[in-house]
Amino acid sequence: MGKPRVSVVQYLNTVPLVWGMLHGDERGRFELDFTTPACCADAVRSGAANVGIIPSIEYQRLDGAEIVGGVSIASKGRVRSVLLLSKSPIERIRTVALDNSSRTSVALLAILLRKFYGREVESIPFAPHPDVMLERADAALVIGDPALAYPGRVAAVYDLAEEWKKFTGLPFVFALWAGSADAKLARFAKDFESSRDFGLAHVDEIAEEYGPKCGLDPQAVKVYLTTNIDYTLDEENRRGLVLFYQLAHETGQIPAVKELKFAS
Repeated sequence: MGKPRVSVVQYLNTVPLVWGMLHGDERGRFELDFTTPACCADAVRSGAANVGIIPSIEYQRLDGAEIVGGVSIASKGRVRSVLLLSKSPIERIRTVALDNSSRTSVALLAILLRKFYGREVESIPFAPHPDVMLERADAALVIGDPALAYPGRVAAVYDLAEEWKKFTGLPFVFALWAGSADAKLARFAKDFESSRDFGLAHVDEIAEEYGPKCGLDPQAVKVYLTTNIDYTLDEENRRGLVLFYQLAHETGQIPAVKELKFAS
């Protein structure tokens, strides 16, 4: 039997999750493939990966999917890497360019606009190039490293996790370890938690290595990974996730809401 195939988001916020798989006790146990959030979900759907760190909305769209409990990519407040960059206040936005590598953030933005701001806007999928996106639309949804590094030369910047917290009082879960039930995911749970714990214990090393790659000061990277991102799937995060699914259904983005099913 070959190594388990793991699809991994290639953004900075995923690095602590796989640090143990790259440098710790879990090294060599998995076959890692680094790609975009959307492609992670597609890899799990097609069977190209046994498990992936998938956009949280995609759990609702995958048949027979299970979640590896205990780990997520979430934010309990300001996230800094999921931004709506706008040339005008949100109440005046008519068109928005959407990062085509994102799915959860697209769903979150739709909920915020429709449910809480009462806005219907025209959406245009784009490659994640903020300046080009803003040439074609009133606002741009940008996620991941491009959002972190954007210099902010726009009239308004909305942090989507912060907006969600403002309206709901709950954290937001952006991504989950998930895969097909046939993959017997429970066998991965301990490794995934240990890899994350190893990464958070070595966050200074991660910050020193990835700061220059992302065009950020290492201290800013450390703050981002330890303050803006929460890597648990605690009860509060689960409640935020359940509400997200309910509102995604109410706004027509998923046909129904299935319960959270954890591998055991």
